[in-house]
Amino acid sequence: MYANVRDDLQKTLDEIKEAGLFKPERVISTPQSASVSVPSGDVLNFCANNYLGLADHPEVVAAAKDALDRWGYGMASVRFICGTQDVHKELEARLSAFLGQEDTILYSSCFDANGGVFETLLDAEDAVISDALNHASIIDGIRLSKAARFRYANRDMADLEAKLKEASGARRRLIVTDGVFSMDGYIAPLQEICDLADRYDAMVMVDDSHAVGFTGPGGAGTPALHGVSDRVDLITGTLGKALGGASGGYVAARAEIVALLRQRSRPYLFSNSLAPVIAAASLKVLDLLESAGDLREKLAANTALFRTKMTEAGFEILPGEHPIAPVMIGDAAEAGRMAELLLERGVYVIGFSYPVVPMGAARIRVQLSAAHSTGDIEKTVAAFVDARAVMKG
Repeated sequence: MYANVRDDLQKTLDEIKEAGLFKPERVISTPQSASVSVPSGDVLNFCANNYLGLADHPEVVAAAKDALDRWGYGMASVRFICGTQDVHKELEARLSAFLGQEDTILYSSCFDANGGVFETLLDAEDAVISDALNHASIIDGIRLSKAARFRYANRDMADLEAKLKEASGARRRLIVTDGVFSMDGYIAPLQEICDLADRYDAMVMVDDSHAVGFTGPGGAGTPALHGVSDRVDLITGTLGKALGGASGGYVAARAEIVALLRQRSRPYLFSNSLAPVIAAASLKVLDLLESAGDLREKLAANTALFRTKMTEAGFEILPGEHPIAPVMIGDAAEAGRMAELLLERGVYVIGFSYPVVPMGAARIRVQLSAAHSTGDIEKTVAAFVDARAVMKG
């Protein structure tokens, strides 16, 4: 039987490669940092979510080492059986205070957090209204619920209002949006979303994975940026980007929501507890964030410099101020080719193409970090210019 399946699978893989959509995985032989080693040599890393440069911060690494001695390697259990240590509860309390929410529940990833929310809170009598460009984890989480599904055009408040009117007969209505859309770097208009939620009696959920740590006052994310932390009912996020870069996710929300998730959320109930070493290191990250204003300022300055230099060099970058800076290419094969040329020139970036982004909208998604120097940015811009010249022949 598998012989036939194998041939079909290989055909699909060949088609992916021929379309220029194949996604190779490059092996890194060093810690995650602004500069990493790959088989071809040392390269500048402009594609990680290491926004504040904390992935290899010595105090975070030291906290992780200490945690191994104190808490052990893993829990070998789910939370409600024998997998909860006080380090988990301390991290939940710290995240709640940091994000301005009543309670927090930890997950093994934000993908799991988003996968566990909708099925728990919504039933066939309810409705979820989702931004068209929301993360795949939100889309998959919605699919697990029986709620009626509505999708509004990206950041289009008129369309959101129209969908809320369509969902007016539902028992519960939940608007869900990314705080920052990861392929574009655009920030959701949360003030307007909350205003519509008030008008149409809806709850609001924000996945803030690409904002927490460096966006808004003190790095508390897009709800804090827009002054609506008290009007957002659920915030999901990750510990795997700006907050240290390891893994783990969370839902910070109203107390009753978190309480119900602890009883009914399947990814929480049936997944091992977050490793205590990650919980302890994340606490150290939260300590560092209290005095990380200089890192946030450096990240903003690096972002502005890169965007300005690339625009002056004639590249098309989607507008904004977020450290996600998409360099638009269009053709998937050309995006992949440019990424390879950049790697040859000592810059590690990745070409994104369908189905990650719309067909014909392939791009190089450059991600700035506070760990990058001005020289790193200038070298990267020069590499882009040189790679473009090679592609033009």
